[in-house]
Amino acid sequence: MRTILEFLRRYNYLFLFLVLEAVSFTLLFRFNSYQGNVWLTAAGRVTARLNALYGEGESYLNLRYVNSDLVRRNILLQQQNEKLREALAKKGGASHFTDSLTQQAAADLSMTAANVVSSITQRRNNYIVVNRGTADGIRPEQGVVGGQGVVGIVYLCEEHNSLVIPLTNRRSNLSCRVRGGNYFGSLTWDGKDLRYATLDDIPRYAKVKKDDIVETSGFSAVFPPGLFVGRVTEVRNSSDGQSYTLIVHLGADFSTLRDVNIISTSYKAETDSLRQRAAQLEPDL
Repeated sequence: MRTILEFLRRYNYLFLFLVLEAVSFTLLFRFNSYQGNVWLTAAGRVTARLNALYGEGESYLNLRYVNSDLVRRNILLQQQNEKLREALAKKGGASHFTDSLTQQAAADLSMTAANVVSSITQRRNNYIVVNRGTADGIRPEQGVVGGQGVVGIVYLCEEHNSLVIPLTNRRSNLSCRVRGGNYFGSLTWDGKDLRYATLDDIPRYAKVKKDDIVETSGFSAVFPPGLFVGRVTEVRNSSDGQSYTLIVHLGADFSTLRDVNIISTSYKAETDSLRQRAAQLEPDL
């Protein structure tokens, strides 16, 4: 108490000055219309600016949720687009048939939003850790996709985190095709540039050109067909001269990757079940 009284005694003139200033400004703005209008205008501008800054800050904090939702919607649109292209090619554009295929595409694909919590991008065998695990229903051999393209495959799972083998890992091997021509090959990474991978075993009769889209082939239960992987930047002869090797600019930016979705197809469980049954029957075969 004594300390407080000593503080007030020492700075009593300052406090008195502040009180008198406040009284003076109150009288000035209250009983003088011009000064009052100036004050209200200035105060309104400051308030509006503060509200704008608050709104911008709130919008920025919500961007992660907006971006995550956009990633999910983009993946669904890619899958639906693939189904529609196939349906139009087979049925000549029958609207009732393509509508049913669109609904089927969404039903065949389930997604779990996740964030990248750790990543290694400077090695030949890179990896990514995401914040979803077995507690969220994640299992090994599920596909991981970002808003810009395919990211990789889940390799190991803990309760709340999972290790992902990205396309930029020497152990990665993904079946892909060139959109439109249905030329299939195996996508691998040479351990050099994070932006590029190679698509091998493309037949020499294939008509492939720069900027053609490379997408998932659907030959495995990990990824459905039609998900964007990247674009062709160069067509080269293979080392044996029997096929083409395509240099693919990957869609996913692994140096800034944050929001991803872990996907699961409805038929993956059936495929896994068949594999387990085959393994059990193998000694008898």
